[in-house]
Amino acid sequence: MDKLRLQRLMAPKSIAVFGAQGADFAVSESQKMGFKGPIYAVHPTREQIAGLTCYQDVKELPTPPDAAYIAVNAEASIDIVAALNAIGAGGAVLYASGFSEVGELGRQRQQRLLAAAGEMPIIGPNCYGVINALDKAVLWPDQHGLSPLEEGVGIITQSGNVGLNMTMQQTGLPIAYMVTLGNQAQLDIADIINTMLDDPRINAIGLHIEGIKDLPAFDTAARRALAQKVPIVAIKSGRTAAAAKIALSHTSSLTGADSLFDALFERLGIVRVNTLPVFLETLKLVSLMGPLTSNRIASMSCSGGEAGMMADLIANTGLEFASLSASQQQAVKATLNDYVEISNPLDYHTFIWGDRQAMTNTFGAMMTAKFSATILLLDWPNYPGANPQQWDDALLALADAAKAGNHKAIVLSSLGECLPSHAIALCQAHGVIPMIGLDICLQALDAAYGLQLAFSRPIPEPLVISHPAASNTPQLLNEYKAKQVLKPFGIPLPPGGLANNLGEAITIADNIGYPVTVKAVSDQLTHKTEQHGVYLNITTQQELQSAVQQLQKLAGQVLVERMETGVLAELIIGVNHDPLFGNYLLVGAGGILVELLKDSQLLLLPCTPEDVQAALQKLAMQPLLTGYRGQDAADIKTIVETIMAVQGYIEHHPVRELDINPLLVKAHSCVAVDALISQ
Repeated sequence: MDKLRLQRLMAPKSIAVFGAQGADFAVSESQKMGFKGPIYAVHPTREQIAGLTCYQDVKELPTPPDAAYIAVNAEASIDIVAALNAIGAGGAVLYASGFSEVGELGRQRQQRLLAAAGEMPIIGPNCYGVINALDKAVLWPDQHGLSPLEEGVGIITQSGNVGLNMTMQQTGLPIAYMVTLGNQAQLDIADIINTMLDDPRINAIGLHIEGIKDLPAFDTAARRALAQKVPIVAIKSGRTAAAAKIALSHTSSLTGADSLFDALFERLGIVRVNTLPVFLETLKLVSLMGPLTSNRIASMSCSGGEAGMMADLIANTGLEFASLSASQQQAVKATLNDYVEISNPLDYHTFIWGDRQAMTNTFGAMMTAKFSATILLLDWPNYPGANPQQWDDALLALADAAKAGNHKAIVLSSLGECLPSHAIALCQAHGVIPMIGLDICLQALDAAYGLQLAFSRPIPEPLVISHPAASNTPQLLNEYKAKQVLKPFGIPLPPGGLANNLGEAITIADNIGYPVTVKAVSDQLTHKTEQHGVYLNITTQQELQSAVQQLQKLAGQVLVERMETGVLAELIIGVNHDPLFGNYLLVGAGGILVELLKDSQLLLLPCTPEDVQAALQKLAMQPLLTGYRGQDAADIKTIVETIMAVQGYIEHHPVRELDINPLLVKAHSCVAVDALISQ
């Protein structure tokens, strides 16, 4: 695919449209938007489309167009694409369905389409199109809600209808690009991200994702965005997975494909949200304000009820309503009367309401605490004949105070109906960010703070996607064999040995000392505890004899190991395999309650010691590792080294699944007392 031609397609200076219904909208909407370049209409039988005289064939066009919008049937689309490629057109957007989404015949048709396109970039097929509000080009078969812009956000979606709906938002989000991708026969999400990153007018990118076609390419594009400090906000469908497969390992029960996308987005500094309103509001905030420099924010309102709601809602975020110093409290109090209690959130009552200068003084005094963002809650009256003047004055007072101190200010309405269009326009004119929804605004601010943290971290290494060798009969390594292959990579193991009979078991126990554990060893035993295949804390030879006799009913061999004492916590280190992501690591609370607790974190590969330590800190059981209720703290350094050693193993030996459960954690060491590998 030719990158220069893609730039022509995305920011065209000339357009050609093909077809009738759909093509007429591309003409009229481009004209309405203010597109200044030539627009060519092509149709074999019609004389005009949307007032333009039609050319009958691609060969009649006076110049190769930068962008073509093709709204004809699937077979005719292929011929037009071939002709456009032959004359050196920039690229094409294909509206037609009937390709890979309809089965084998469609897949074959899509292959012919790709052959016809050659190096010419194509978007689609089976897509709604592209709207470029920066260059005023509308390759789109319908009405839309965008307006010309100088800069703004680029949105990429795999759904035409979702894209159309988002163009209709009227909340102050500056949408510069709306790109719908359809089948992604050639160009995919990563290609469009890279094109947007080439355009300095794009200050944030929004993704509506159903799936990722090329994960390495997506990883490369997202890491580039991270390096350029361009925020990406994503909404991905598929959080609720189908029933998990029945698998041999504990690791499988703790993960699903969607949780891997969570890990991917966190690794790449991508903000993930769950609903369109949060998606649009978060994009708006990071586009207009950028990342939040700290988690210290302020809230002001003339209602104690609103102040209380904000105080409750912030508890679910990493933000804080930072306290004011004594001098800062005094400065705010000097602008109000004695009935007002000075705090953050601030309920400034209504004594200064309607007095723009008095409100400016109060808001300015509050902002001297240098919060990363200051919120003013305002809900306009919105009914026929309503007088908005006092609410407008409050907004302007906030703008005056923010401008005087170079502060970031937000006007927040609890409901969309309470933020009328004229108020949004006032915000835009005076550098104030209009936001809707108390909880949504705080979620967006939390995301903006997370972006700042992501931008301050080193750029992650490219993803390594490794897959085990294809096999219809996976090989299962029992505990003893698994431990033997892990040991050279630095996995700490308890002393012990494999016994074929009671005599060998007694010899091993005598050598390592009591107490010991004894386990049945067989390639057919996966969850030994449930099958009564484990005996713990054996302290005498008589107890050992009884245990071995029972275990030999399950397996011919037993593993005798030292019984570990001084244990502070139990962890699981797991490796699983996903068709898209390859091998990945899991760390979490281990032991027999692993499925019940479901306290785990995922790590994509490669990961660093810092990544591992951050994952450990996010576990709910993390207090057990840091000295819970006066206990010793765990040896975090050794835990991290052990997890990195597991990564070292799978770098050389990709697996289907691997379990170390439990990894017993002590004050000065850790020990892998059970292991299982499927390869």
